[in-house]
Amino acid sequence: MKEAALQAAAAFLGLAGGIAVGGGLVAFLIVLDVIPRLAQISGSQSRGPALEAAVVAGAVFWTCADFFGLRLRLPGALLLPAAGLLAGCFVGTVAAALTEVLNVFPILARRLRMEERLRWLLAAVVLGKVCGSLFEWLAFRTE
Repeated sequence: MKEAALQAAAAFLGLAGGIAVGGGLVAFLIVLDVIPRLAQISGSQSRGPALEAAVVAGAVFWTCADFFGLRLRLPGALLLPAAGLLAGCFVGTVAAALTEVLNVFPILARRLRMEERLRWLLAAVVLGKVCGSLFEWLAFRTE
């Protein structure tokens, strides 16, 4: 009985977490108009609905692939660099669109009353990212 209750709680927490992450992704894509902005940056405004459909289809496909344990048997040495390049391009364009849409740093500087110190704020963000990455790479890895 106790084991069934634990499994039900784990299933509930997993479902709740998935709904929260999915809701955040939907809010990110819809409220901030990320996909239309990506289409505008890339010059493919006429293909906006196709880009949105591709994002949804990719999310659904990879969710099902993960859920059902799908494994692709592909030659990794040939496809891994191409997949990495495409994933990097996607992340870079999403980051550029998000930065452009939100205008993050000027808003942050204004709210922190640091307009005249914006360079120092950017330097602190970059230095924190570099230090955190180095810590993870040098001290935290257990390989």
